This record gives sequence, structure tokens and C-alpha cells, in this order.
Amino acid sequence: MAILSIPRFLALVLALTVLCSPVLACTSFIITPGASADGSMYVAHTNDGFGASVVGHKVANESTQLIYVPAADHPEGALRAVNYDPNSGSDEPTSLKQAQSKPLAYIPEVKHTYGYYTGSYGIINEHQLMAGEVTTGAKVQPVSDPKNRIFYSSELSNIALERTRTAKDAVTLIGQLIDQYGYYGTGETLLFGDPKEAWVIEMCGGTPDGKGGLWVAQKVPDGEIFVTANTFRIRDVVPGNPDQMYSPSLFPAAKANGWWNESEGNLDWLKTVSEGEYSHPYYSLGRVWSLQSRIAPSRNFTPYVTDTYSREYPFSLAPDKKLTTADAFSLFRNHYEGTVWDLTTGPAAGPFGNPYRWRGPFDDHGHIIFGEVKPGAWPRAVSEMFCAYSYINQGRSWLPDPIGGIAWFGFAQPAETVYIPFYAGGTSVPAEWSNTDRSTFSHDQAWWAFNYVTNWATLNYRAMIVDIKARQQAIEQRQFADQPVLEENARQLYNTQGEDAARAYLTGYSTANARANMNDWWKLSDQLVVKYSNMMVSDFATGTTALPGYPDKWLQDNEYQYGPRIYDAKDLQKVVGLAYVNVTVDTTPGNELNLIRETQRTNVTERIIEFLKGRFPASARNLTYRIMKTG
Repeated sequence: MAILSIPRFLALVLALTVLCSPVLACTSFIITPGASADGSMYVAHTNDGFGASVVGHKVANESTQLIYVPAADHPEGALRAVNYDPNSGSDEPTSLKQAQSKPLAYIPEVKHTYGYYTGSYGIINEHQLMAGEVTTGAKVQPVSDPKNRIFYSSELSNIALERTRTAKDAVTLIGQLIDQYGYYGTGETLLFGDPKEAWVIEMCGGTPDGKGGLWVAQKVPDGEIFVTANTFRIRDVVPGNPDQMYSPSLFPAAKANGWWNESEGNLDWLKTVSEGEYSHPYYSLGRVWSLQSRIAPSRNFTPYVTDTYSREYPFSLAPDKKLTTADAFSLFRNHYEGTVWDLTTGPAAGPFGNPYRWRGPFDDHGHIIFGEVKPGAWPRAVSEMFCAYSYINQGRSWLPDPIGGIAWFGFAQPAETVYIPFYAGGTSVPAEWSNTDRSTFSHDQAWWAFNYVTNWATLNYRAMIVDIKARQQAIEQRQFADQPVLEENARQLYNTQGEDAARAYLTGYSTANARANMNDWWKLSDQLVVKYSNMMVSDFATGTTALPGYPDKWLQDNEYQYGPRIYDAKDLQKVVGLAYVNVTVDTTPGNELNLIRETQRTNVTERIIEFLKGRFPASARNLTYRIMKTG
């Protein structure tokens, strides 16, 4: 029996730990004001995963929720509970029931906390401080400890939104909390942006004494865009760099663990504390490439890299053109269309270009083990079937905070969802958005409305996505058109009747608009069921029904031409190199097989196919198809 080395065994244990845990894997980006068309700051996040997590101030069974936590005043000596997050990915013995029963620890509360929206992680607060998140792999992923390690990224993001107004203050506070109270769980990246400035903070365990944690923060230059996808993106940590901050324990811990020494030059944060990509090659870097290549196509980024620590894709970059809000939405609506990883093509996409895949055993996130060759994997896209929700936060410095900040929030898969505005000044969330139970189908839950449409669309994605995109764009364009009047009304209320009046007005709009859009999406689902049922396309307004069938290429690949189209079906099966030509031909009765042999294949084709058969079967099929279609 083969014996695993200790390092390889530990890596395998860590991989299994992550695969068995409900950790989320996400894609996030920041668009700074100088990179946006109107000077907005954007901080965006896809929350890809389901299951129990910290939502608001409690451990919840479902992460598919949008929650509003109101501002509050706290008495002297009050304590703030810190909950254990079952989504932390640590090898934690705590059951969900135990995690829900009592907080992991308490820290001193501050006198006043700000109101904010949150889900599995903090989203946006009332002062336009915006947050995003991605999970990453790390060499050390410690368990929680009430005395030494009480924080995971979820509670850190919430506390930052409760207590700070700027991105720099947020990452500074998080660094202090990690240093003082310790960090457990997977590696994590948190993104913060206010209307003027953006910072990224990345964190993990790894201190030799098990206390505190390791972290580094870096500013995103104005005029540039930052992209992250389940891999640390900060590289060289340079002491004295005014655009960086890091934990006091970073350099000592890196040397004590044998991860780095001065002779190597700058400390490479990614290489020092992690294995790089999360799960398998291109799981993370494929998405970073996808977004950066669309943001700046002139850079001609290659989709291929030499290894997990590649420096091919910069920390941030200037876009070829400044991005609008609609452009920001489109960054998440991607399945690698038109690229080497295109999920809408190939046999797995079926006849109708379905970009979603049933996941295999090696598609989920987990640790990379160097030298390990897994059986295979699907490309990991930005828009995935297992997305719980996504959002694009927008902050605008020229507007009062309650009006300037927006969380454009969408449930389920980004490519097919509708992004609905919830204003920073809002004071509540509709129950349809905050109460989700995925174990029971319900028309009273917004998540089900959007998730249902995508699942139904997988029956004939190429056709139904046209209807979905049309409705999606109509709703979002209407919302954009509503904005100037809506926000001017809110500004007038803000100036004449006060902030509370403006906030009430914006809350009323967000609630009514969200519910109207949910109802509209349910109507769309009904229409799609009627229109595309029974493998037909029906238009009851005109009384017509179409039978579009399958594409020619699909019929060729699936040997439709060998089916029961003549009575001599047995000998038809023996014909080599038969092509699907999509024509009907007449002949004398009894001559059908000869006609097929003579006109729907050639001797040259037969010889080529015989030679290639068994060596390049896919190429042979494609060659046959091309020759026969062109004659």
C-alpha cells in the first residue's frame, strides 16, 4: 500500500475538510470613481453557496437572505456578541445547533452603531461604506477558540459597517480586531469602498503561537478596477508603502514558519501564506482573466498561466473605457462566452447551449495539492447555478449618504437575475427578501422567483435566455429611468423635511419596486412554462406553435441520420461515414439504402473515416459533417 508523506497527508485532510464544509466561493470587484463613467464607486460580490452562516446578528440556517440591521445606541459597558460562523471552513466540532445556542465570545460595544444591510457578509451601511468578500485557501486554517481566535470574516465585515464610515477606517479596524482577538477559518478577502476611496484586506491564520492572525491591506488606485475570485490578490508587501498596511506579526510569522526570509526579496503575500488557487487550476484565475480581459481587452491577457502563483494578472488595472452601472452588472453575467472556456458550447452544453453543469467530485472548492492530477473539472464561471445572491454596491460622493448609496441586489444566478435598488438610507427590507426557506417552494419568497426561472431555462437555454434578457433589461432600464426623478424627490425631502423623511420615501420606493419586480418575474416564469412546454414553442396570442427541434450539429453528433428513416434500418446501421444533410430526397421504392450510400457519403469520406476511426473519433465526426454539408 502506498504511504502518503506527512505534508501530503495534512494537505489531503485540509482538502477534505474544505470540501465537506459549506464554505462559500465568490467573485468580487471594485470600480473606483476614476474608472466609472459618472464618478461612482462600485463594490460588488457574488455569494456563491448555500447553507448556515452568520446573517445579521445570529446564526441562520439560510444564507439566501437580505437583512437590514438598524442603527442603535448602546449603554456604557454593553457587550457585542461575536458568533461562530459555520461557513468558516475550519475543522470545527461545533454543530449548527450549538453554534446557534450561544455566541462564541463578546467584545466591548461602542456607544453608537450604524444601520446597514447584510447577508452572509456585510453589504452597505447608511454612510455609503460598501463591502464585498471572497473565500481563499490558506496554508493554516485554525479552528475557533474563545480565548485566542474569535473572528471570521463575516463578523469582521459586519462590525466594520457598524462602526466605520470610510474604507481605510474599515480595514484598519479589522486589522486591529484580528491582532487583538485572533482569526480562525479559511483565508478571506474583504473589499471596502466609500464614495472616494477603496481598500482590500486579506487575512488568514498562521501565527506560531496561535494567537492573533495574519493580514495585509492595500489601497486600490483611483482610476483602476480590482478583481478577485477565490485567490489572494495582494503580492509584494513593502514596508513603508503608504498604500499598504499589515499585521505586526506578518514578517516574524513568515520567517518562523519557514515561509520566507529576507534573502528572497519582497515578501510575496500570496505565495507566503497560501497555495494560490482554490480547488483546481483556473478555478480562480480563469475568472480573474475573464473580468480583466473584458475590462481592458487591449491588454490581450492570455487565459493560460504557468502556475498558481502567476503574475500575469495585475492587482488592479485601468479600463479601456469607463464603466457604467449597466456595465458593472454585465461583469457578473458571464459564462466565458466566446472564449476558450465557453460553457455555452460543447457536448456538455447540450443542443441549446446550457451554461450550467451538474458538479463533479472535483469541481467544488478546496486546497490545491501540488503535483496532484485530478480526473477533470468544469470551468468555474462567474455566474454559477449555486449562487445564492449577488449585488453591485454604488456610492456617489455628490449626494447625501442616504440617497447616494445603493445596493443593487439580485437573488440566484447573476446572468438571469434582476438587480433591484435598495438605498443606503433605507430602514427595512421586504419580508420576501429576508425570509427564505429553500426546502419549501413558495411564491412568497423572492429567491424562488429568480431561481425558478433559471432552472426552467436550462430546458432550452438558447431560446429562453432571449425572453429572460428582454424582461431583465426592460426592468433595469425602467429603474435607471426612474432614478433622476426619484432621487431628486428624495433630495427635496432631505433638504426641506429632514433626513428621516427622505429615508422613509426611499424605503417605500425600494419595497414597492422590489415586490413589483418579484411579481413581474413570477409572471415571466408562468409565460416561459406555457411558451416552452412539451418541447414546443407556443404563441397563444397568434395561435401558432413551432417545433424548432435540435440544431443540425447536434443531430449529426447523436447519429440522428442512423435512426429509423428507412425500413432497411439494420443495414443502414452498417454504413460508415453517414452524414446528416438535412434534405429530403426522392427515389424509386426499394432504392432508399443505395441512394443514401451514393449521395450522403463518399468513398473518400469512407476511407478517411476508417483511417481516423478509433484514433480521433470526435475529429472524424466533425470532418464527416463538414464534407457532407458542403457536398
